[in-house]
Amino acid sequence: MAERDFYEILGVPRTAGQEEIQRAYRKLARSYHPDVNKDPGAEDRFKEVSEAYEVLSDPDTRRRYDAFGRDFRQVPEGVDPAAYARARAGAGAGPGAGWARGPAGEEIRFATGEGIDLDDLLGEMFGGRGRHGRAAGRGWGPVPGADQEAELPLTVEEAYRGGRRAITLPGRGGTRTLKVDIPAGVTDGQRIRLAGQGGEGGDGAQAGDLYLITRITGHPRYRLEGRDIHVRLPLTPSEAALGATVAVETPGGEAKVKVPAGTSSGRRLRLRGQGMPNPRGKPGDLLAEARIMVPPTLTDEERRLYEQLAGVSSFTPRSGGRTRS
Repeated sequence: MAERDFYEILGVPRTAGQEEIQRAYRKLARSYHPDVNKDPGAEDRFKEVSEAYEVLSDPDTRRRYDAFGRDFRQVPEGVDPAAYARARAGAGAGPGAGWARGPAGEEIRFATGEGIDLDDLLGEMFGGRGRHGRAAGRGWGPVPGADQEAELPLTVEEAYRGGRRAITLPGRGGTRTLKVDIPAGVTDGQRIRLAGQGGEGGDGAQAGDLYLITRITGHPRYRLEGRDIHVRLPLTPSEAALGATVAVETPGGEAKVKVPAGTSSGRRLRLRGQGMPNPRGKPGDLLAEARIMVPPTLTDEERRLYEQLAGVSSFTPRSGGRTRS
């Protein structure tokens, strides 16, 4: 059976970055580690995954693997990949051997897949002692720590401004406190990565990462839709009828809204760029929804003036805005 491609083993594309490769390895290693998975095929799968990660996690080794495939360990430095490909095709090579030109034009002969010492390979990968005297260890190798998630509740104001914040999380034997840098303009459900703050690795392996999932709490004044902020804008009848410039509170401070004459309740007035900040692009907008308010009680003078207005106004909203005859 042909040996599987290392990228296929980890389930990542050949264009995958180091973080994606590491994340895939951690997930698979935890699934197939013989101390956890008692399936008869788990041990072989774990070895396969570990070998793939060992090669692809090192940029130089990965470059040689991309150029020469599984035989990269047997190919001397300086061999041209194109010449190697010709050698593999049988140009000037006997069974199990090949040749290519070195940096100075010299002929180099090398093995093409034969003579790999599996014991030494596994000994190096998993910390055991191979036939050539590598140091002894557990035999299975360390297990990387698991990635973890926790929710991070934020008020609208905290999400808008960002900043440094201390959070307390449960840990072994008690709690632990971490300092978190919150970017300005985080949205609900956004993930903040804290490298190395996840689960502890076994046998000295690297710890996993901690991902904080932001949860923006409800607010009596603001409502979020993506990066747009919705806010109610109370207006007096005269401000709505005559037009005015009024102040409105936003998470970033006070803003001025120009109210056109003839504004009715429910009309939304947009302040572009006054919504949630966006470190990577265009900020959201602030949408102020007009709400016409009347005084719960009237002074004698206010009542007289309202009665006078009612007597001269021909506007009737209950008939589609038509005027009285």
